Amino acid sequence: MRQRFTWRMQRTKLELGDRTLIMGILNVTPDSFSDGGLFLDPNKAIDHGRRLELEGADILDIGGESSRPGNQPVSPEEELRRVIPVIEVLSRDLRIPISIDTYRASVAQKAIEAGAQIVNDISGLRYDPDLARVVQSSGAGLVLMHSRGLRQEIHRQPATEDPVQTAVDGLREALNAARAAGIEPSSIVIDPGIGFSKDAAASFNVLKRLGVFSKLQYPILVGTSRKSFIRALIQNSPESLLLGTAASVAASIVGGAHIIRVHEVRQMRVVADVTDRILVA
Repeated sequence: MRQRFTWRMQRTKLELGDRTLIMGILNVTPDSFSDGGLFLDPNKAIDHGRRLELEGADILDIGGESSRPGNQPVSPEEELRRVIPVIEVLSRDLRIPISIDTYRASVAQKAIEAGAQIVNDISGLRYDPDLARVVQSSGAGLVLMHSRGLRQEIHRQPATEDPVQTAVDGLREALNAARAAGIEPSSIVIDPGIGFSKDAAASFNVLKRLGVFSKLQYPILVGTSRKSFIRALIQNSPESLLLGTAASVAASIVGGAHIIRVHEVRQMRVVADVTDRILVA
């Protein structure tokens, strides 16, 4: 059985462990790998965010810069231009907490002021030394994801002999940085970073051995949705990606994930609910 946690943020607390929570993805970008441009228009993004809550999302993760392989970073000003109008509306409309997917302190600060309650940082506090202060001072929730290398090199890292141990060690460093900044442990969730600084073989290895991350004594978030390690095995079609994602979501939950980050909330809610029921049978 998964260890139980209470994830605390400014205005919300989420109970983790009994039921898998779903973080729905809302990319307000022109170049994300699977939905780039679909929700760049703020009105479409807002409508989609509302839809994801109705479909069963427990958290909404909004991002204004694609982290796909080969993409180029955008300026902080452009990132803010994309996400703030959406956060301002959805933070009033939704009952679920909003996460801002950013590694920049300036973007996180403005997003929190607009209503976001969680910062989802792909760098694990490595890219912006001021981000930890923003999280600590605001009381926001924090997702620390494992990755290696600079922003432009994050998908070009050499393989390591033991990718699981590499990720565990990297997350320990991120947790140490968070604690040194005074961030409350109850506000932190860890993410092993499937597909980030990891090739397909390493990603499958991390997913297979996900239980190792439970030893860090923090709740675990896993994002596998439509990622390239799945595409390495299957025909690149919407149906195949959906089924491949479903298999990886079920494996994540069996491995101990408390939260899954997905595009197809309605379908993955079914997968999560059935897998949860199997685990308590």
